[in-house]
Amino acid sequence: MAPCDVPVGVITGDDVLKLLTHARENKYAIPAFNCTSSSTCNAAMQAAKDNNCPVILQFSNGGGAFLAGKSVKDPNAAAAGSVAGALHVRAVAKYYGIPVILHTDHCAKKLLPWMDAMLDADEAYFAQYGEPLFSSHMLDLSEEPDEENIAICKKYFERMAKMKIWMEMEIGITGGEEDGVNNEDVDPEKLYTSPEQVYAVYKELSTIGPMFSIAAAFGNVHGVYKPGNVTLQPARLGKHQEYTKEQISSSDDKPIYLVMHGGSGSTDEEIATAVSCGVIKMNVDTDTQWAYWDGLRKFEAENRDFLQGQIGNPSGPDKPNKKYYDPRVWIRKAEEGMIARCSISMDKLLCKGTFPAKIPEAGSVPMWDFSPSSKGPMAAVKDIGGQVGGMISGFMAHK
Repeated sequence: MAPCDVPVGVITGDDVLKLLTHARENKYAIPAFNCTSSSTCNAAMQAAKDNNCPVILQFSNGGGAFLAGKSVKDPNAAAAGSVAGALHVRAVAKYYGIPVILHTDHCAKKLLPWMDAMLDADEAYFAQYGEPLFSSHMLDLSEEPDEENIAICKKYFERMAKMKIWMEMEIGITGGEEDGVNNEDVDPEKLYTSPEQVYAVYKELSTIGPMFSIAAAFGNVHGVYKPGNVTLQPARLGKHQEYTKEQISSSDDKPIYLVMHGGSGSTDEEIATAVSCGVIKMNVDTDTQWAYWDGLRKFEAENRDFLQGQIGNPSGPDKPNKKYYDPRVWIRKAEEGMIARCSISMDKLLCKGTFPAKIPEAGSVPMWDFSPSSKGPMAAVKDIGGQVGGMISGFMAHK
């Protein structure tokens, strides 16, 4: 399998479509890691570099708010934090030598103002640089009636499509609890999406463009527990592909881009089945949260006697402990724990080795890139306006 021909760093538009199509055709999925800090972003990107593969970094509403600072109570805090996280990733991603998709996670109906603000940021960035700030966004209106869910998604997709932003949507409910959305007591039957529901989404969104994916529920659960008698049934995803293929008379056996949520605790066989059915992205959060903490926990356990005060340890009462309590030391240990767990996901999703890292030569990446990489539509309009104005002035001068 030849690597996908996309650039390193944050990718958008046609490059996102190309990469996700490459994943679907070559039967691998790209892990999407929830990030809440520059530290977790860097850990996920290092894992991708070390494992020679692309990666998806995603911010939830709660993650964005945390990035802005827990003391910030402004209604736009989550959007500001998400934008800040995106700008950090854009500043450093190329140094890791791998493609990065910048994504935002679960946006329920009550969180649509967060989405509106991020799309405002995308449009402002697009006007300046010719591409959106984020690569993709997710709308999660699965708790709403299907008709309303699809209608709202279609409305937002029309706005995103103008900038070639990928859209992910969810139909059918993922159980458990994540980021304040609690579906622990949901009717088990609602944890399984039908082929007809998936096709209804495809039918409406495909009239706008091809850049969308569907998170169809097949018993998925957020967290590391399972509700009631529900079992994971990834083979159902193959039925969705078959039904839509038949409805649209497609020559493609897997015409839908599918997404897997609630993958924590899934068996290797269940993940492999999901990927074989056309899953091109799997969300990972609970497992990496634990891994990040576990890296710190082990460091503290091993060095507890050196972490009880600024001075004084088993080496002597006057010996300093700065090299142990320096945040750069113990945060790095947390990162190393997360890197190891990210690597496991990359291996399970058959993503490892699909994109040999292309580390840029020293000095070849600008330390900052504040100039437009390509002229956006507004700049082009201004140029044309200036040229027309010059022609008119010249004509009047010779009249």
